[in-house]
Amino acid sequence: MFEMLIPKMKVKTVFDLDLERLYSQGFRGIITDLDNTLVGAKAPLATPELIAWFEKVKKAGFQLVIVSNNQMARVSTFATPLDIRFVHEARKPSNAPFRKAMQMMDLKSEETIVVGDQMLTDVYGGNRLGLFTVLVLPISIQDEGWGTRMNRRLEKIALARLRKKGLWLEEEHQQ
Repeated sequence: MFEMLIPKMKVKTVFDLDLERLYSQGFRGIITDLDNTLVGAKAPLATPELIAWFEKVKKAGFQLVIVSNNQMARVSTFATPLDIRFVHEARKPSNAPFRKAMQMMDLKSEETIVVGDQMLTDVYGGNRLGLFTVLVLPISIQDEGWGTRMNRRLEKIALARLRKKGLWLEEEHQQ
């Protein structure tokens, strides 16, 4: 069970993803979490740096869908001005939102990347469907809600077990 929480890749931020390399490996779509993955949980809009990254993603040939457990108002306010498709109130790690996002992009699991800051929602959910999972460091932990804080506590327990088994190394973050 704990092995399902291990991402295929760890990077500090979405900006550290090597889009060209991932594209050359056959990936064509990115499912990304919103809060603490793209912006802090209380940041309503994308930063100029993130807007530039979205353009880079499109130029590299990727489709993008935001899949968030947050409410419609939050996700729509962020995604609509950027013309980014989204799935709100996703209930990750349920399979349904990931399948819906892949259907929106007309892609198969082996063509799809999931990027997120939580092992219990983003990584676990993506791994269950055979997607290429990428874990980023959370942007603003102090802004997280109680549900995410509970997940972080469970993640600490899982990480301790993974480290004990030699399955988790901190220095694995790629640049």
